[in-house]
Amino acid sequence: MITMEERNVDAPEAKQKATRMRAVVHERYGRPDVLELRDVDVPEIEDDQVLVRVCAASVNPVEWYGVTGPIFARIGGGLRRPKITSVGADLAGRVEAVGRDVKDLRPGDEVFGTGSGAWAEYAPAREARLAVKPAGVSFEDAAAVPVAGLTALQGLRDHGEVQPGQKVLINGASGGVGTFAVQLAKWFGADVTAVCSTRNVELAWSLGADRVVDYTQEDFTKRGERHDLMLDIVGSRSFFQCRRVLTPEATVVPIGGPMTYRGLGPLPHLAGTILKSKGRSQRVKFFVAKIGTEDLGLLAELLEAGTVKSVIDRRYELSRAGEALAYLGEGHARGKIIITP
Repeated sequence: MITMEERNVDAPEAKQKATRMRAVVHERYGRPDVLELRDVDVPEIEDDQVLVRVCAASVNPVEWYGVTGPIFARIGGGLRRPKITSVGADLAGRVEAVGRDVKDLRPGDEVFGTGSGAWAEYAPAREARLAVKPAGVSFEDAAAVPVAGLTALQGLRDHGEVQPGQKVLINGASGGVGTFAVQLAKWFGADVTAVCSTRNVELAWSLGADRVVDYTQEDFTKRGERHDLMLDIVGSRSFFQCRRVLTPEATVVPIGGPMTYRGLGPLPHLAGTILKSKGRSQRVKFFVAKIGTEDLGLLAELLEAGTVKSVIDRRYELSRAGEALAYLGEGHARGKIIITP
């Protein structure tokens, strides 16, 4: 382990040896108002980690489930109380200190990726889960990318095996994953149908969708088009209903489901989709995104080139993290929610 005092003293940032910081914590499960902002010790870093001064973080469903504590989220995380009280994964900021095994990052580098307890002024992060932030990309835009952007990228490329000219259906096109998925599917050369609500129709068009279905006005499972690949982000329809708009050899990539406060969260929908696909010609491929420097670097290039952009709905200060999480839980966020220290 190395502490703030043991970092590289040659770097300008090393002159400020902060030992305390503000961080969001939760010592019990419950609704978002269980979150507290406290003064805590600056975390120590391990040999393969860097300490990041967080400039922006973002909100994902993983934080919702980690804080609210439905049954499935407590397995391994603490049945009665959370074992880990810190909150947050996505981050963007400046490297403050580096572990002895860190090879490519130095104090002062601007980075983005995932860390531990990112809803704080400082957070430890493994070098393997970070990439250098392009100079022309803001910290907020970079912080919006890691979990959502990599989920969209790997869902399309690695598990959906998208090909140019294929028809791709994105159910939930206006959320964090969906906004990246629409743009990335177009970058891969696909023909994209985006499903969203009325207020997000123009957003979906602006992201490059070839057609947009307003689910409040039309049932997308009763349209005539057939699709080669479906990213099911919101889980609003059953697998049997979705089969009507899929080609016989289509691939379905389930990513999420209805967000709930208690019970099993999205698991019944995900499990049901997998079970109902047994014996069918369509394939279902469930996955969990892998956070890594290479794919983060690819997304950084696309952001810098303007090929992909982060869509940010709301911004909250660290002291309002509970409000940010509650807003996510409502299920109507457009793109990403950002938290700034």
